[in-house]
Amino acid sequence: MITRREAAAGLGLLAGGCATMGGAAVLRDRARVWTFDNLRQIDGLAVHVEGAPGLVETPWGNGVLFDGQDDALFLDAHPLAGATAFTFEALFRPEGGAFEQRWFHLQEIGPDGKPTDTRILFEIRTRDGEWWLDAFAKGPGYNHTLITEAKRFPVGRWFHVAQTFDGTVYSSFVDGVLQDRAPLAFTPQGQGRCSVGCRYNRVSPFRGAVRAAAFDRQARSPAAFVLPRG
Repeated sequence: MITRREAAAGLGLLAGGCATMGGAAVLRDRARVWTFDNLRQIDGLAVHVEGAPGLVETPWGNGVLFDGQDDALFLDAHPLAGATAFTFEALFRPEGGAFEQRWFHLQEIGPDGKPTDTRILFEIRTRDGEWWLDAFAKGPGYNHTLITEAKRFPVGRWFHVAQTFDGTVYSSFVDGVLQDRAPLAFTPQGQGRCSVGCRYNRVSPFRGAVRAAAFDRQARSPAAFVLPRG
């Protein structure tokens, strides 16, 4: 179990050109990078904190630590709203906990101010000290999960995960290695909000840490991913 002062073992420094200050996002080759190094502001957006998430030391600076019970962050943005193609990356450290953990949720919000049924998520499943990736996209005319239980990884270290859509095919990756792919009749999602550390409706909490995320309105190849990987 990681502590709030534990130095995370793992990967190299963020790719060149991705330096951040105080949770500000930066652009690198058109991608937007969010750094979760504080609990106040990310990319100029106020961080709405629930529970008592803390900061954990990583090789790159601070990350945010979630207890798998009540901890979560909410931001008033859907960073991929309007995208016709995309790359969604994250750098995280799972630490076991509940079987289903929906830990990064991009949620469309309708004109009435309520969540619609349209969303993009990173999830994991955990069992016996291992985890596997679940990438999920849903909207009008599409609803698909990319999950392969046979491709498992140990908890307790940092991983790079990504999902991409190139206009035709939806794909998921762990440390740059393809996990699953499928055709998807994707249509752009509307403006909204996001949650980190749980699903947007405050279920399926995450136990572990998150250091960074990156968003791009094009499908990148693994060689062109912005965040570091093993």
